[in-house]
Amino acid sequence: METRRHAFVALIVAVLIGAAVLAGVPRVSAASIVASMIATTIAVATPLILGALSGVLCERAGVVNLGIEGMMLTAAFFGWASASYASTVWGLPPSISLLLGVAGAIISGGLLGLVHAALSVTFRVDQIIGGTVINLLAVGLTGFLNRQLFFGSGSSSGVSYASPGVLPRVHLPGLADLPVVGRVFEQQPITLAAIALVVVTHIALFRTRWGLRVRAVGEHPQAAATVGIDVRRMRYQSVILGGCVAGLGGAYFTLESVPSFEPLMTNGRGFIALAAMIFGNWTPTGALAAALLFGSAQALQINLQMFREQLSGAWSFLQHSSIVGLLPYLLTLLILTGVIGRTTPPAADGKPYDG
Repeated sequence: METRRHAFVALIVAVLIGAAVLAGVPRVSAASIVASMIATTIAVATPLILGALSGVLCERAGVVNLGIEGMMLTAAFFGWASASYASTVWGLPPSISLLLGVAGAIISGGLLGLVHAALSVTFRVDQIIGGTVINLLAVGLTGFLNRQLFFGSGSSSGVSYASPGVLPRVHLPGLADLPVVGRVFEQQPITLAAIALVVVTHIALFRTRWGLRVRAVGEHPQAAATVGIDVRRMRYQSVILGGCVAGLGGAYFTLESVPSFEPLMTNGRGFIALAAMIFGNWTPTGALAAALLFGSAQALQINLQMFREQLSGAWSFLQHSSIVGLLPYLLTLLILTGVIGRTTPPAADGKPYDG
C-alpha cells in the first residue's frame, strides 16, 4: 500500500483508540485501555484477515471471489458440527475434537473453492454469479442442516450434542508476561495462524516461482500459456487454496469466538474482507492493514460495552452500541466508493480463459 493509505489506517485506528480512552479513562487507566483495544482489534480482525487473504489468492490468479461470505459461513457450521460430533459421539478430548473441527472447516471451505473454480474455470460461468450462488447455497445449506440435525423437529439422531468449547489462548513466553501490554501477545491459535499466513502468502506470491505463475495467469493468461504455464490448473489451485483459507476464517466464529453455531453468524464479514482486499490493493500486507482498520472499529464497540453506563454529555450517543456497530460498515462504504484513492486489480481479474 502506498504511504497515503498507511497514513489513513494509522489515523483512523489512533482516533478510535483515542475515543475508547476518552470514554473509559475515569474508570480504567489509559494504558490498559490502549492494550485492550489493540488486543481486541487483532482478535476480531482475524476472519477479515483470512477472508481478505482468500480473495487475494483467488483474484491474483484472475478469479473474482464474491463467495467468501458463503465459504466462511459453511466452514463455521461444519467446523462446529465436526467438533461437536467428535466430542459427543466419539468421546474424544476437547483438544482433539477442536482440531478435527478446524480440519472440517478448512476442508469444507476448500470444497466450496473447488465448486467456485469449476464454475469459473471449467464452465466459464460469470464469476460474480458463481460467487453469489455459493453465498445463497451456504445460507440455505447451513440453515437446513442446523435445523434438521441439531434443533429441528425432524432431528432423528436422538443425540444431544455438546460443544467442546473454544480453542485456548496461546501464552507466548516472555512477550505475554510483559506488564499491561502482555495481553496483546496472548491470542488464540487461529488468530496467530492468520498473522503467520500473511507472511507466508506474501513470500509465496512474491518470492517463489509458484507465486510468479499465479500472478502471470492473473495478469495475462494468454502470455503465461505461451511459456508453458497451465492456466486452468493454476487457477484451480489458487481458488481451492483460497477456499481453504476462507474455511479457516469460518472456523474462527464457532471454534475460537463462541462455542455454537447461529444461522448467518458471519454477519457480512466476508464482504468486509473483500473491501479490505480492495483497499489493500490485492496484497497480503495491505489486506492485513485494512483488516486491522475494520477490526479497530469493532474493537471500539466491544470496549465501550464496559463504559457505556458511565458515558454522559457529548459521549452519551455511544450508549447505543448499534451506533458504534455501524462503523465497520460505514468504513466499507467509504472505501468501496473510492474516497481513499484508486486501486488497481490484476489485469485479467474476472475474465474467463478461453485458450
